[in-house]
Amino acid sequence: MSAVEAAPAVLLLILALFSATATVNAVRPFRNVVLLLPSMLWSWFVLGLLGRFLLAQVFLAGLLIAAGALKYGIGVVAFAILGVSWAGMLFAIHRTRGAKQVVDEALTEAGVPRTAAKVSKWRILVAFPFRGRSVVRIKDVPFRRVAGRTLKLDVFHDRATATDRPVFVYIHGGAWVMGSRKEQGLPIVHHLARNGWLCFSLSYRLSPGAGWPDQLVDIKAGLSWVRDKAGEYGGDASFLVVSGGSAGGHLAAMAGLTANQPKYQPGFEDADTSVQVAAPIYGIYDLTNRLGKQSKQFLPHLVEPLVVKAYLDDEPEKFYDASPIDRIHEDVPPFVIPHGDLDTLSPVAEARAFVEKLEAASKHRVVYMEFPGAQHIFDLSYSHQSAQMIEGILSVLEYELAPSAQPDVRRG
Repeated sequence: MSAVEAAPAVLLLILALFSATATVNAVRPFRNVVLLLPSMLWSWFVLGLLGRFLLAQVFLAGLLIAAGALKYGIGVVAFAILGVSWAGMLFAIHRTRGAKQVVDEALTEAGVPRTAAKVSKWRILVAFPFRGRSVVRIKDVPFRRVAGRTLKLDVFHDRATATDRPVFVYIHGGAWVMGSRKEQGLPIVHHLARNGWLCFSLSYRLSPGAGWPDQLVDIKAGLSWVRDKAGEYGGDASFLVVSGGSAGGHLAAMAGLTANQPKYQPGFEDADTSVQVAAPIYGIYDLTNRLGKQSKQFLPHLVEPLVVKAYLDDEPEKFYDASPIDRIHEDVPPFVIPHGDLDTLSPVAEARAFVEKLEAASKHRVVYMEFPGAQHIFDLSYSHQSAQMIEGILSVLEYELAPSAQPDVRRG
């Protein structure tokens, strides 16, 4: 056979191997240190766009088969691999469909009705978090000048005239060393803004330029600014929620656990930095890796030299100070905590340990939602899982709101 004649079969094999690798990573993510980041991104792409990813493969395979790929043994083998891979993808799709049941059960256990506006099906189909005409975004509003830098935030709200919108503050992730408010948290921020909330997305100083607790101080300065300025954007900061993903989830949890503590409010010690609800999303809850579930590089290559800037063995108190699991006490606000059970960057075992300790100590509601088959950053775009998470969080927030303050306008 000539190379040209065999090309469809070879291409089908390449497609099959790519598909099989993607399926294996989606069902059981790679945990090798070198592969952690690409594995996370690949899982998000495959699971977030799983139906379309599968249909694209079926279409390409059909073209190659029509071109004669099955005339050769290599093509038959490739088709068999594809069949197994597609079966695995259907299994992954089936797992993600369990997200609704997870949210329903978590809300029921917490005594919270499912009241949130649904994320529209067309947004899930499109996946990418387009804001839409109904939401106004005000970019690059300065809120703090510190260490030669001006920290900024973005504001989101619907186009209706309002003076009493509850307030939602989102903190981006990125392992405390990277990331941006411009592309993270958009699905939940847009959805809440469409449904009557005033939303802010904050920046903060990143490591290695910043060292703990600079990041938390910046967030508290942002919360103080939001409390002072929310009224200018139609908000009522008497109900203020803090949320964020990954490192942002860590900071959101810390903000909820350390309200009004002067240690983290230098220069604005008397400011009110309390929140009414904390909603950390796949947050980092332990900076000591005491459960041994984190990557072996987590402490020596990230937390010790870049974030805390100390050795755990020499100054353990600094790591306990920065670990939400060590800052739990009974007088904390209600928490709603979503997490994926396949998270490779923020191990689910740590989230479970945090929730268990929080439930034992807190006087207030703790709602834990563990999503089957979900990796890190599963909420970066709209999907069935992220939509269910958003609706679950919003249902809790509406329940915690005074009935008279609940937003009336509810759009998908």
